[in-house]
Amino acid sequence: MKRIGARRIGLLGGTFNPVHIGHLRAALEVAEFMALDELRLIPSARPPHRDTPQATAEQRLAMVELAVAGETRLTVDDRELRRDKPSYTVDTLESVRAELAADDQLFLLIGWDAFCGLPSWHRWQELLQHCHLLVLQRPDADSEAPEALRDLLAARSVSDPLSLQDAGGQISFIWQTPLAISATQIRHLLATGRSARYLLPDAVLAYIQAHDLYRAPNA
Repeated sequence: MKRIGARRIGLLGGTFNPVHIGHLRAALEVAEFMALDELRLIPSARPPHRDTPQATAEQRLAMVELAVAGETRLTVDDRELRRDKPSYTVDTLESVRAELAADDQLFLLIGWDAFCGLPSWHRWQELLQHCHLLVLQRPDADSEAPEALRDLLAARSVSDPLSLQDAGGQISFIWQTPLAISATQIRHLLATGRSARYLLPDAVLAYIQAHDLYRAPNA
């Protein structure tokens, strides 16, 4: 039985290079819809599936901290930046779970594309031992999950994310407001001398400008 006072914690990882309105809006929508006590944004240090970010770990952490300042439901967790090895999600989940009570619910937020790529993740079969998966799916997504995930979905999928039980072990889908914003797009705008205002918080944009980030060489 779930004890009174059991916590509900969400995790959203990423390079956040830079953090933008798409990240923040998705996080806030899920935190409100799922009535989470806390949703932690976790910047990755050395993402296994991506190139090394242009901004340093310290700069990306600072930008995320600026972005969530004043929003009590969103917090920042820097544990992956303090880890001297690649940012494997299963290691992060193990670390967070070890700090929680046994019946605290842990929710890992991932996008649909990332979910479809799960079979390439390090020890991916162990993820649900530590958390529930909340897959953020845009209304215009029409692709199907790869065959490697179909048995898992058949066994672990729950149609209503609000009915997820226990500390972890299940998968559910949450529809997201489609915001066609990407960090790649923002970096391109900045590299070509155009404005990225309204795509990311003003405080983050001011930090980027103050530290001369994402400008093209000789720009």
